[in-house]
Amino acid sequence: MPEQAPEVHGRCDARFAAVRTAFEENFRDRGELGAAVAVTVDGETVVDLWGGWADAARTRPWERDTLVNVWSTTKGPVALCAHILADRGLLDLDAPVASYWPEFGAAGKEKVLVRHLLSHRAGLSGLPRPHSVADLYDWETTVARLAAAAPWWEPGTRSGYHALTYGHMVGEVVRRVSGLRPGAFLAREVTGPLGIDFTIGLPGTESGRAAELVPTRDTTGQRAAAFGQLPPAGVAALANPLVGAAEANSPAWRTAEIPAANGHGTARAVAALYGILAGGGTYDGHRVLSGPAAERVREGQGACLDLVLGAGFGHETEIALGLWLSGPHGSFGPNPRAFGHDGAGGSCGLADPEAGVSLGYVMNRMGTRLADDPRKSALVEALYSAL
Repeated sequence: MPEQAPEVHGRCDARFAAVRTAFEENFRDRGELGAAVAVTVDGETVVDLWGGWADAARTRPWERDTLVNVWSTTKGPVALCAHILADRGLLDLDAPVASYWPEFGAAGKEKVLVRHLLSHRAGLSGLPRPHSVADLYDWETTVARLAAAAPWWEPGTRSGYHALTYGHMVGEVVRRVSGLRPGAFLAREVTGPLGIDFTIGLPGTESGRAAELVPTRDTTGQRAAAFGQLPPAGVAALANPLVGAAEANSPAWRTAEIPAANGHGTARAVAALYGILAGGGTYDGHRVLSGPAAERVREGQGACLDLVLGAGFGHETEIALGLWLSGPHGSFGPNPRAFGHDGAGGSCGLADPEAGVSLGYVMNRMGTRLADDPRKSALVEALYSAL
């Protein structure tokens, strides 16, 4: 007999009842454990729902303020940091990275542009030498190895998903320009002033609010087989180091700063951060980016079969300046110019400026897909059916 679906809490405007239905169906039909979803329209919250359990043992209910690691959904806020600096004239997206970070110009990377980092076209999807999880926690070690490494392919020619390296590379540019790593910069410039419950890394004082990430099943053998089909650049991106729920639940991961993958927040916070982009740079009366700068975030850099994830998608995709375009396949809804970012296992942030809509979805039972998890897709479909 299937388990009874947990009670869903929060509020949902009647117009968006389909989103509530899809959220409830995620628990009943799609294996959800604990999760939350939030939607804003023109900056107003119209959906704010949560339910289920914050731990595998089902001893802690998912509460209104439960936080969870959102994996690569973190990349959107990191890109936002770079675009804020560019909007202020402090960072030129068409300048070589080495003009801000001189060491990065080594090993054939002297012509890598800042826009190549944002669009996963730097050719450095992963490191060529073994890099442990402990190494990943060490900022200086990681950025020094990235600066010294040679690219896997000619930078600027094609995208290849920079699963973990993205955050340290964009983050080091943010640090070189502003003096702050992206976690501190985001807190000072965005989440602090706007009261958004999102951090890159998790302060120890907040650990009691964190949900436990739970793998769907033991996929070690499946992942090993999949990695065997990847080119070296893909293996480096996804398996050097190999991280999963066990690592992300550890205090060491939570308190480190891994800007590609360890943002912690609520669905409400994710919807607010992506809502800045949906709102043309403004959220809750606070202007974060100018209109042209917000539009630039979704400036396409060319569709291609991604050198890391292409085989998994089976079709071309396009990464803009920090986020993925919805494109003809509708990963972020039917508007091909909508954009966003998924996190490994299911989470999602979405922005659609034409509709004035943003969505944040977070969960703790990790699915097996790196993108377009069925639970996320059901919520996005329900959202657009209501518009």
